[in-house]
Amino acid sequence: MDQSDTYHYHVMRRAIALIDAAGDAPLSLNTLAAHMQMSPAHFQRLFSTWVGVSPKRYQQYLTLDHAKALLRERFTTLDTAHAVGLSGSGRLHDLFLRWEAMSPGDYALGGAGLRINWGWFDSAFGPALVMGTDRGICGMAFAAEAGEAATMQDLRQRWPKAAFSENPDALRDWATAALGMTGQTQLHMIGAPFQLKVWEALLTIPSGHVTTYGEIAQSIGNPKAVRAVGTAVGRNPVSWLIPCHRALRKSGGLGGYHWGLPVKRAMLAWESARADAASADENNFMEPKLL
Repeated sequence: MDQSDTYHYHVMRRAIALIDAAGDAPLSLNTLAAHMQMSPAHFQRLFSTWVGVSPKRYQQYLTLDHAKALLRERFTTLDTAHAVGLSGSGRLHDLFLRWEAMSPGDYALGGAGLRINWGWFDSAFGPALVMGTDRGICGMAFAAEAGEAATMQDLRQRWPKAAFSENPDALRDWATAALGMTGQTQLHMIGAPFQLKVWEALLTIPSGHVTTYGEIAQSIGNPKAVRAVGTAVGRNPVSWLIPCHRALRKSGGLGGYHWGLPVKRAMLAWESARADAASADENNFMEPKLL
């Protein structure tokens, strides 16, 4: 990630945190720009380039009713998504992913024999802790709510017998692709068989859409396991790439989010804004006329 990308991530992280802290009280463009120490025009241009819509429009996606609107208008039936097939590789977040899961036997060993590299990276949703083996990213967490120490402990205890090494350079290409959502990255998922099924189902939810815990349970052939699905969603070790933030309660409530509800709201708002901007571009496209 070059210096300009890092700078933009910091600006967006601070702006999103400021917008979220304001709750349902909208902040004017001048107020936001002043906090970012930018001119209103420059901030608006930077924000719109990154998010796809203006700061004013983005704030509309952070209202309390946004999740319910998503459930009404962009509900994804996972049985249909599974029929398309996304078990090996697929397109997610405009990012090419390669999925590889650890065998149940290896998982039961608690990560014994695994060497996991880790490093901290800038993201629009706060400091991001990325962990990975030589086969791909196995952990991604956001520390904006819990803090870096607690976030590190949380991920490390998932694979207690693994050997951990601070080595951001070994992860930089994958992390930059994942957080910048360009290029190619790889996932090395480490979990129990039931968890892997749930996480794979999450991969079929398109960006800008949501589903429910009950729909996920139905899609994996265990419709009564809604509570267990919720637990597996919460234990997803690779946030953002495995989009657990797109799972909502049937009522339209956000439900929980392991890394903090403000982060979940920001992710949903960001994706909705991008999806609407892309849709608007498609609707405005006109076929060239032959004269």
